[in-house]
Amino acid sequence: MSLPFLQACGKRKRRPKIFNFGDFCDPGCPIRPAGPFRDNISLFLEECGVPGEPAASDLPVWCTLLMHQKTGVVVPLYTVQETMTPSSPSFCDHCRFAGWGNHYMSGRRYHLIIPKDGCWSRPLEECDLDEPNHLLHGLIHGNGFGHLICINGIEGGSKFLCGREIMDLWDRICNNLLVRKVTVEDVSRKQSMDLRLLYGVAYGHTWFGRWSYRFLRGSFGVKEHHYHQAMEFLGSLELVKVLEDFSGTEHFKEIKQIICHYKGMSKTNLVTIKDLLKYMLTVKSHSTRKSKPAIPAGPLPSLKWKLSTRASLQNKHLSQMKPIKFRKFTSAVAEMDSRWPARRMEQAAEVIVNALLEARGKKLGCTGMTRQDVRDAARLHIGDTGLIDNVLKILNNVIVGDYVVRRAVNPLTRILEYTIHEFDGGREPPEQLVKETLLSPSLAVGHDVYKDMARVYSAVFLNHPTSDCVGSAAQVLLDSKHFMKEWPFQDEEDQLLTFICNLIPSIDRLETLPRKKVPPGEIIMVPLHATVGDLKAAAESAFRETYCAFEHLVVTDIEAVKETEDTEVLFGIMESGQEVWVRGTGMDVDSQLRYEGGSENWEVRCMCGAEDDDGERMVACDLCEVWQHTRCCGIDDTDNVPPLFVCSACCKSLAQSRQEDSPLEFRYSGELELFGCLLPPPTREPEYDMGIQC
Repeated sequence: MSLPFLQACGKRKRRPKIFNFGDFCDPGCPIRPAGPFRDNISLFLEECGVPGEPAASDLPVWCTLLMHQKTGVVVPLYTVQETMTPSSPSFCDHCRFAGWGNHYMSGRRYHLIIPKDGCWSRPLEECDLDEPNHLLHGLIHGNGFGHLICINGIEGGSKFLCGREIMDLWDRICNNLLVRKVTVEDVSRKQSMDLRLLYGVAYGHTWFGRWSYRFLRGSFGVKEHHYHQAMEFLGSLELVKVLEDFSGTEHFKEIKQIICHYKGMSKTNLVTIKDLLKYMLTVKSHSTRKSKPAIPAGPLPSLKWKLSTRASLQNKHLSQMKPIKFRKFTSAVAEMDSRWPARRMEQAAEVIVNALLEARGKKLGCTGMTRQDVRDAARLHIGDTGLIDNVLKILNNVIVGDYVVRRAVNPLTRILEYTIHEFDGGREPPEQLVKETLLSPSLAVGHDVYKDMARVYSAVFLNHPTSDCVGSAAQVLLDSKHFMKEWPFQDEEDQLLTFICNLIPSIDRLETLPRKKVPPGEIIMVPLHATVGDLKAAAESAFRETYCAFEHLVVTDIEAVKETEDTEVLFGIMESGQEVWVRGTGMDVDSQLRYEGGSENWEVRCMCGAEDDDGERMVACDLCEVWQHTRCCGIDDTDNVPPLFVCSACCKSLAQSRQEDSPLEFRYSGELELFGCLLPPPTREPEYDMGIQC
């Protein structure tokens, strides 16, 4: 594959460096930066990046070559530097949705991108910065705060890289460059399942939790204690109670078969829904090949033979299945020439049937026994191993007494297993070709673990028949999308003094402080012999280099050493690692590029408890101009926002101020109409304190 920047290297007669994908950005490989992110990213691009063709709007771009050892492909990692300008302000929605809208706007942003497979051979274009299908797209602001925008592995469009490998690479890059915090909005899905709900119940954290991403904030007023409470409640649902709840419903048979199958397959006892989902995810991760067995590999109901009802075997699905011939064990023995008497072989078959019944009784469902286990159990009663082996050869689709014994290769373990099944009323099936009636294809379990999980996911979490608490708890997890990983501040450099410098808000900003909290400080590093004046200069330089509104900042005072001369040495006066506050002049308080979330001072006050933009769909009241969630106001996501919208609080005040002689006529039946526009019902309590503790 010809990469565009390789041609540029050829013109410069410079051989590009190729790094190993698996250990790139491990400690000391290829660089060992020790400063703040704004310094580390420059060193990274200088040592590891090859300048390439300009990307969107002539933005500088570098490329790093990574050799994937397993596949042998060379993966391009692009780094695009985006510079903020007053002529084209670009506010960060990711910061606003994460609650970082109060952060000072960084003068530079760095996009780290691995394009999807088919796009490695072309240069980046303007639209690529908004492309949602990159294998990796991370955005890091100049102050070290960033966002993992998207990640896609083998199941997301790559033939060479899996999601875990890409995530490991991203995590190592963040570690190596000393990134401070990174957020991710988890909206990943698999076969109609939201993974934040599936993994939350199974593991107690999302898929990103493997890399220490934790709850940051929820939508629709969800708080962290709601999130953990809901996760614990759903994970503690007992399988026996789940079957009781679904008893008599259309999903009962399906859910029971799935639970029986995986409970019998597991070597440990599966008690709760958390145990079941965790085991199913483990089975899926260890399954390297998809194999479709000849028969359903799950717990099977009793064989029901209806000699007079031939129509039941003529449905569409069963007509496509191969017929299976069942025969009596006595008939099979009579047809073969054996040195053992028929009566002795029948006694051996009964011993084997009893062993299978005993094994089935110890576990929920008919999970089967391996050939060796059956042989060992029979040897406790029969000393002739040749007789046992001969009988085991016969036992396949064979009727012994009131049971049918079958054998098949387990598609997951690849081991031959024997299973035993009953048939209705002890009546014998006809000795002729009959259709397989153990399971319809739509209910077969064990073929696709993800499909089995999807059935459990949909039935238990989204359509639980008896408990509203289950659905409410599941909605809490679905409304928790924003997660964050933090790299704690560490003062480990013996030859440097490290401080976190914050700017003291000026008088003109005091009115906005209640809504916009003080932004995080900057990490400043100075030598051990540095003076107070050196710290002022370093802080001034850091703020000027990092933030748009402080290009002309002049630091005048440091609160901790306000009365100290600039020539005084810091060592012994200030302790390394402490947080300090500085004052300055020259801040552009009127700049549009002041905050990452923009300069709008709009207010959010929703009935669910939300007081800030969380990225969900909202509508503003035309009277009080307060924003609320459309979902909380009774407007479906598929519906258009009405041209005139009045919130419930304003609607209530209007109704009180206008009595019977008012020209406005109100009707209330859960909704209010004003000039033909839909109005929401009166304020209700947040839906998340609704009884998860019950």
